[in-house]
Amino acid sequence: MSKIKPSKGAPYARILGVGGYRPTRVVPNEVILEKIDSSDEWIRSRSGIETRHWASDEETVAAMSIEASGKAIADAGISAEQIGAVVVSTVSHFSQTPAVATEIADKLGTDKAAAFDISAGCAGFGYGLTLAKGMIVEGSAEYVLVIGVERLSDLTDLEDRATAFLFGDGAGAVVVGPAQEPAIGPTVWGSEGDKSETIKQTVPWNEYDSSTGKFPAITQEGQAVFRWAVFEMAKVAQQALDAAGISPDDLDVFIPHQANERIIDSMVKTLKLPEHVTVARDVRTTGNTSAASIPLAMERLLATGEAKSGDTALVIGFGAGLVYAATVVTLP
Repeated sequence: MSKIKPSKGAPYARILGVGGYRPTRVVPNEVILEKIDSSDEWIRSRSGIETRHWASDEETVAAMSIEASGKAIADAGISAEQIGAVVVSTVSHFSQTPAVATEIADKLGTDKAAAFDISAGCAGFGYGLTLAKGMIVEGSAEYVLVIGVERLSDLTDLEDRATAFLFGDGAGAVVVGPAQEPAIGPTVWGSEGDKSETIKQTVPWNEYDSSTGKFPAITQEGQAVFRWAVFEMAKVAQQALDAAGISPDDLDVFIPHQANERIIDSMVKTLKLPEHVTVARDVRTTGNTSAASIPLAMERLLATGEAKSGDTALVIGFGAGLVYAATVVTLP
């Protein structure tokens, strides 16, 4: 018989607050067209993107995260000292160690919170949310800060016609805390490593030679990624609904990863979402911000009144790996 005492966590977990930060510089498609042979109409028709935000030198991964996190903590009505863990999902923090989460935890004023980074691409927010839920229910933290943050402008090849227009910068954060009823559903997540070549960094860091080659960038096989996202991720989204015990009719909001508006439209059609469901389309003015896209879209929907506290939302992220994560949540 085990001598270990059982954990004393909360019965359930929920998102208590959300915050976002978008860099001050707004970049229209016209700027992208200076380097590629395309048109504003082509970019909008293929992706839905009209503008994106690019970070300045001062708007670092840590700085953007701290801004977004401060808003999320205030929205949750707690103090930074109460945060027991900080989970940061990013692929654009270029220092291998230490984790940028430790710097963020310190500058926010947490009381020696556990802090670590994860790399799960555009599914990273869902991965972080799942980890946070587990920590709260298990009892290792009362409140967990989950951050998705990217400076993808640093990893964009502006001469690559297939990707130059896609990526933006920004940070989104949520505070996850205890709840007395289910408010974060079971996560449906996984990976398909046999498709890892479809989205990747052009050159590994240890093979980059600044004297002979371009700085590493993100590249993708657009058609292959589109087909996978449209057909396979709609299935995952449906599985998340099933796991939560609800139907599309029970949804109020759909917040998919903001990769491409055509993908979003196709998923809405495949899932047969009713017209009353609000669909996040933050991609139009924010672009693809990878791990930051879902919390940024969530924050904007709540700020504009398109979604409200207590709404039931389906969230799904998918991207490089290929990895994915979907769950149903109650909005803060």
